[in-house]
Amino acid sequence: MQDNLFKTVEGKLLLTGIFLALVLVAGIVYYFVTDFETAKTLVLVFIAHSIGGRAAGIGLCILQDFGTFATIFYNFYLEILIVCFTYSIFVLSATQYLRVEWLTRIMENIAVKAFKNKQKIERFGWLGIFFFVMAPLPVTGPVVGTIIGYMLKLSLVKNFSATFLGTLTAIIVWFQFFDFLEERFHMIQYIFALIVVLVLVVNYKKIKVFIQVVTQKSRISK
Repeated sequence: MQDNLFKTVEGKLLLTGIFLALVLVAGIVYYFVTDFETAKTLVLVFIAHSIGGRAAGIGLCILQDFGTFATIFYNFYLEILIVCFTYSIFVLSATQYLRVEWLTRIMENIAVKAFKNKQKIERFGWLGIFFFVMAPLPVTGPVVGTIIGYMLKLSLVKNFSATFLGTLTAIIVWFQFFDFLEERFHMIQYIFALIVVLVLVVNYKKIKVFIQVVTQKSRISK
């Protein structure tokens, strides 16, 4: 079963996600030894992206003076990593390759969000996914975008090209916006604080469920 799993496209995407995650961990460990502040920022940016805080992650990089290329590259890298994991697990769960109860619950919640937006962008196809992912709204983003693409039965190339181009465009736009505020008005700290609060409010239920799952697992292990 495991051999068959990794022969599927989704299984290979899962392996890609694992590889990208290992590279990320290696980078964080390296900076943890050589530059603790950078390592801390890398971790915080990853957490921000994990709960849908794309703008918060970019703001953190700018506050730490990562530079244009490093900021755009790292935030885009994280989105690719998260999409590889989430999309592959979603499809593998839907096709019964993976049968993990808590993972299935998470994927079902993502599917509900995707289905709610599916009809809005169905007629636009590739462009619909692109603009959906690019839009700076709480329910949008590459994870939900790829699931919608899967529901619309787009090919993997069309689905991922629309998603990643939309993501890259959004990251560049957010970077330019924050950079503009920082250079001219020195307001990024306040905007960043507001974005963090909004991300926490929007993802309150998701964070609560995650904490409950972790707490239950720790109790069981004891």
